[in-house]
Amino acid sequence: MMKAVKPVGLRAARVRENEERILRAAHELFVRDGYRATTLTAVADAAGVAHRTVYVRFGTKAELLKRVIDLALVGDLAPVEVVSREWYRAATTAPGLDARIAAFASGSARLLGSAADVIAVAREAEPAEPLLAAAARAGRAATRDAVRAFWSRARDDGLLPPGCDLAWLADTTSVLAHAETYLLMRETLRMTPGGYEKWLAATWRRMAAAATQGGGSATSGACGGSHPARRQASGR
Repeated sequence: MMKAVKPVGLRAARVRENEERILRAAHELFVRDGYRATTLTAVADAAGVAHRTVYVRFGTKAELLKRVIDLALVGDLAPVEVVSREWYRAATTAPGLDARIAAFASGSARLLGSAADVIAVAREAEPAEPLLAAAARAGRAATRDAVRAFWSRARDDGLLPPGCDLAWLADTTSVLAHAETYLLMRETLRMTPGGYEKWLAATWRRMAAAATQGGGSATSGACGGSHPARRQASGR
């Protein structure tokens, strides 16, 4: 007698669907109510799942928020790191440096635009939540490494001139790509994702030019002309 085949694929799809529903409900509640006021039971009710489902799946509120941020950053539940995403591959393989910088700026702006609100919630919770603090440190390290890899690939592909100060270029531009930089600019300059994309691309191009010059030229190369952040904050 043949045993019935269990619909493993269907069950897995249902689990993923429930998980995504929970994460999207949690995103809304964390942003609306803040970290302290949001509870796992409230998230379960908003997602339309049993309370136990949320506790079993995520365990703690900090872990839930961490996963919410992960989803906001990449847009899906696939276990694929940012550096393996299509936009990052385009940013490291486009034929010219301008196109690569534009692709990186576009991807970064899209990523931060979708995740900034929940990242801000996590920053407020970090002092009391070691898991979130550790995740933030890991995120900053990942950004730094992704930016270093971007410029190293550009150098290896002959898109940077000889004598370029790669270490200075990578370290400086990575600071501009951090989530904290975007959050600060959003707060102080009313920066939009579109404005940030334009500002990041323009500033990275200036930094790339400055990295081939010496001493004070780096400052003049980065700061010459009108202030790009103020001009582009509205996306114009």
